[in-house]
Amino acid sequence: MPDEAESTSPPARPTRRIDARSLRGLAHPLRMRIFELLRLDGPATATGLSGRLGENTGTVSWHLRHLAEHGFIEEETGRGTRRERWWRTAGVANELNTTDFRDDPDTRGALSVYLHELVRQYTGRVTNYLSEDWDDSWRSAGTISDWSDLRMTPDQLAVLNAELMAVIARHTPAPGAEPDPDALPVVVQLQSFPRKRRGA
Repeated sequence: MPDEAESTSPPARPTRRIDARSLRGLAHPLRMRIFELLRLDGPATATGLSGRLGENTGTVSWHLRHLAEHGFIEEETGRGTRRERWWRTAGVANELNTTDFRDDPDTRGALSVYLHELVRQYTGRVTNYLSEDWDDSWRSAGTISDWSDLRMTPDQLAVLNAELMAVIARHTPAPGAEPDPDALPVVVQLQSFPRKRRGA
């Protein structure tokens, strides 16, 4: 998670470490898709989400309540009606450390579902970007890159990730800041991991 490393960085959001109960509450493909839409596009109703997801409204409502029970989302009070509730993500950054569940057989299945769905979401975002029509200024500004000639120790990889996250933090607007009228939402996906040696 981004750290508030400099005075120019926006205030850090409260962070909670996902425990086994919360992980099991989130690790469901439809719940993760709902949570992703609320994170990326802002508050929505069960009816609006069901139309986008191609799911029954009652099913989406059940999963929304489940996400709220586990603290991932909350009702947006003062908006909507008793029959049509608006939901938004809770104002907290969720941190998941996979090593917390390495030796816990009860959460191994939930962790596997969560990680596979997360990779599917990452891949889907890239696929959507490539298939959509963008003008040259946006197309040339985006990037899909990889570097495979690095050799690092675990400590060096951790430092690299911390430095990259600090860069993102410097470019993250402060809560309530007015965006540039020409600005669009931007997704940054950071994927850095070791690779087993193969071959001779």
